[in-house]
Amino acid sequence: MAGRRALITGITGQDGSYLAELLLEKGYEVFGMTRRASTENVERIGHLTDRITLTQGDLLDPHSLVSALRTAEPTEVYNLAAQSFVPTSWNQPVLTAEFTAVGVTRMLEAVRTVDPGIRFYQASSSEMYGKVREVPQGEETPFYPRSPYGVAKVYGHYITVNYRESYGLFATSGILFNHESPRRGLEFVTRKISDGAARIKLGLADELRLGNVDAERDWGFAGDYVDAMWRMLQQPEPGDYVVATGETHSVREFAEIAFGHVGLEAGRFIKTDPAFMRPAEVDQLVGDASKAKRDLGWEPKHTFRELVEMMVDADLARLSAAGTVASSASS
Repeated sequence: MAGRRALITGITGQDGSYLAELLLEKGYEVFGMTRRASTENVERIGHLTDRITLTQGDLLDPHSLVSALRTAEPTEVYNLAAQSFVPTSWNQPVLTAEFTAVGVTRMLEAVRTVDPGIRFYQASSSEMYGKVREVPQGEETPFYPRSPYGVAKVYGHYITVNYRESYGLFATSGILFNHESPRRGLEFVTRKISDGAARIKLGLADELRLGNVDAERDWGFAGDYVDAMWRMLQQPEPGDYVVATGETHSVREFAEIAFGHVGLEAGRFIKTDPAFMRPAEVDQLVGDASKAKRDLGWEPKHTFRELVEMMVDADLARLSAAGTVASSASS
């Protein structure tokens, strides 16, 4: 792996941090693109800052993308940056389109301008399937997005295909189903549940408000999924791959396991709140990752229960440590 360099956009996010760790383990020189005006902190990559190089760039600014590529001189680019929280996409649909859709075009144009030999990974999403046309969903399943975020991701996906077919770029899309971890943002329902269960267990809260607890998703561990991203860019030819566990679980089931892990009954503490309902719901997503398993040799390593319990344990540890610090400061 000597001499291999990668540029990760969105390196401060959940996936970016796990991918940076993986690439460092494989001997890459890792560059991360960050926005100068971003309010997002670097907590997820704090343990890596002495081993990676951060460079400024913004998906809204084409010149900055060219500059970042010329600075990093990467052999691989992983485009993970996006406005990635689905509820926000209804409140900020135009900004979501600029980042999550048109931003992909700007990045592809920058690659084509600086070095068309760069291998490019685009983070596509299971939200593109939306109102699903078949179960399970595979690479050939038609898209029917049900949110501005999903629509933007469909654009990003197809523009990647277009640049691959029009310009011969090694441009690959990973259609990743829901993937979580202790590094997931607190605004996402899975982390909201693990944090809520931990808070209630520690006496820091007495209820947890959720939206549609009957929605079903295919959840995996983010650390497993970034391995699939890397494998896609090692193939002899570019293509698109679904990355998923092939299992579907409801939000209710996620909560029951989380609360059960700390000895509590979820039903006693969860309240349904219409404020957290989507204008258009995606009821069931479950992926068929047989192509990824066959061509990439990839399979998830963590079970659903292991993922949930890992997240709850991490939030218990975080909140317990914060409580200890607070108690020490006040004494």
